[in-house]
Amino acid sequence: MAWRKLQGLTALQVAERAGISRTTLRRVETGDTGVGVQAFLSVARALGVLDAIVTATDPYETDLGRARADEALPKRVRQ
Repeated sequence: MAWRKLQGLTALQVAERAGISRTTLRRVETGDTGVGVQAFLSVARALGVLDAIVTATDPYETDLGRARADEALPKRVRQ
């Protein structure tokens, strides 16, 4: 909800851009664990923060993740 409000967008605008209902958007914003990942990612895309989420969850973006990947993954999987 904070990203939506900081951008001056209404719930209806974000829901329409994400291709979901306002009810589903409300569930995403309140952290309802029953909401599908697709709805969450659609909202992130509509708010322009999808790239930040992808980067934040990429194990290669941290020193620990890179070190562990070098130990755990075969060479053909490493980046």
